[in-house]
Amino acid sequence: MHNSAPTSLQCGRHRLDLSFPRVMGILNVTPDSFSDGGRHNALDDALRRAEQMLAEGAAIIDVGGESTRPGAEAVPVQQELDRVVPVVEALVREFDALVSVDTSAPEVMAASAEAGAGLLNDVRNLRREGALRAAAASGLPVCVMHMLGEPGDMQNAPRYDAPVEEAVADFLEQRVAECEAAGLRRERLILDPGFGFAKSVEHNLRLLHRLERLEALGLPLLVGMSRKSMIGKVLDRPVEERLPGGLALSAMAVERGARILRVHDVGPHVDAVNMTWAVLKEGCHHD
Repeated sequence: MHNSAPTSLQCGRHRLDLSFPRVMGILNVTPDSFSDGGRHNALDDALRRAEQMLAEGAAIIDVGGESTRPGAEAVPVQQELDRVVPVVEALVREFDALVSVDTSAPEVMAASAEAGAGLLNDVRNLRREGALRAAAASGLPVCVMHMLGEPGDMQNAPRYDAPVEEAVADFLEQRVAECEAAGLRRERLILDPGFGFAKSVEHNLRLLHRLERLEALGLPLLVGMSRKSMIGKVLDRPVEERLPGGLALSAMAVERGARILRVHDVGPHVDAVNMTWAVLKEGCHHD
């Protein structure tokens, strides 16, 4: 057992208050138009979308230039840099936003930190060659996620020898130790159980139900379940009809200790999170 998770994180120039749960808005900049003539339109669209999410109460904007859906193809690093860095620079310049960058590439980590990002978010938990070094050198907090294999093959019949919550907790604990050994201090780490990454629907449901097992690791928990196939499979809903299921999952995640909720539909999730928190605290304690 560790102490309880820190209640704030220094994210570059921003201090992120985690004494109550925060919402992270997803900004995917993955269309190929980003590296060609449609660039300015794409950048404008990204900024407008981010501005809307900030207005709806997002504390963090998570910018990603590579799809990590099951079966997704890898993106060349230069293409990812071309997509991500201009968006990070613009978000910081225009809105003074706290920007998280969703990347596994050490080059993108370094360039994003340089461009003013405040947080690094790696679904491959810093496994790529040089990623751990780049993350440690950035000085930024890093979110480390549980995943087996690669996005291309992770959903091929995932199996665990232990109950999934124990397997995920053990994996993350070991990864934290490896990060610390590489100079990435514990107080800079955030943990993500990796819902939908190398997990069946049953694994996902059990993992959320028993999320307190991960809370016991004593680091802030980030969860991303928005629009994921676990909702589609349980409720038989296409991706555009998964918001109500997602709101239920966010409320349950907050109740079980999640501190950052990574979502597409910021406004509704902010309401769900704040309402859940008001009940848990028996009152409204933050602005």
